[in-house]
Amino acid sequence: MTETGHAAGLPGDAAGLPGDAAGLPGEGAGLPGEGAGLDGKELRLAGKAALVTGGSRGIGRAIAERLAADGAEVVLSYAINAGAAADVVAVITAAGGRAHAVTADLRDPGAARQLYDQAEKIAGPLDILINNAAIAGTGMIADTSDEDFDATMTANVKSPFILIREAVRRLRDGGRIVNISTVNTVLNGPGMATYAASKAALELLSRVAAYELGERQITVNSVSPGATDTEMFRTANPAGEVHQQIAALTALRRLGQPADVADVVALLVSADARWLTGQNIRASGGLA
Repeated sequence: MTETGHAAGLPGDAAGLPGDAAGLPGEGAGLPGEGAGLDGKELRLAGKAALVTGGSRGIGRAIAERLAADGAEVVLSYAINAGAAADVVAVITAAGGRAHAVTADLRDPGAARQLYDQAEKIAGPLDILINNAAIAGTGMIADTSDEDFDATMTANVKSPFILIREAVRRLRDGGRIVNISTVNTVLNGPGMATYAASKAALELLSRVAAYELGERQITVNSVSPGATDTEMFRTANPAGEVHQQIAALTALRRLGQPADVADVVALLVSADARWLTGQNIRASGGLA
């Protein structure tokens, strides 16, 4: 699976294929555990365990690194690139954090439950689930095969659904679920039908899950990145002038960085966002 981006109907970078899965401890009764880092700074996710899918590159990597920096023990999943995943773990460990990489190709729905099991074995009961892995799945409707459609829907909807279902059964009370979507659900264009439809389904799933889990003080939200400057985005849009054109469409006149999205996710999994649930946050710099 690959990481995908979001830019005015142009595939870029964000979700990422089933990459990383981290066991970040969510938050109990809406209040995060706290601890002190090596520099004496309070870590608002200390004592938490998180699972981040598609965490070896792009936005997924930035999320894994940010949650670990905030004190969470992170389990990140990756589909293919073991070297990239190992690098993320090394960077987090060198900074004093805790991280573990687990392989999981979420085009296979059976891998989703196995991934949740593995994350719990490594980090204990989870507090945070970040569904970031995804397939870009671009192509005109007339040219999209049944196989391509099924692969995109499995990776982008069915596997996240299975992970959310496991979280419903096992996530600690006061936990957090964040699903990574795309602005392509509102910025439509040719060739985005399968991808945009899969992410729209994920957004609606997030809203329904928020109502089902609210009594346990578990929040569920989705984040829709816009055009984000990642390896996947640059591969899909190699021409520099395209980057400038897309940047000009944003209110802030620049492409997003993975850290821009990761910071939004960090807010949503913190106690500060305890009153935010069932929401879609467009982290797009004003693109949509």
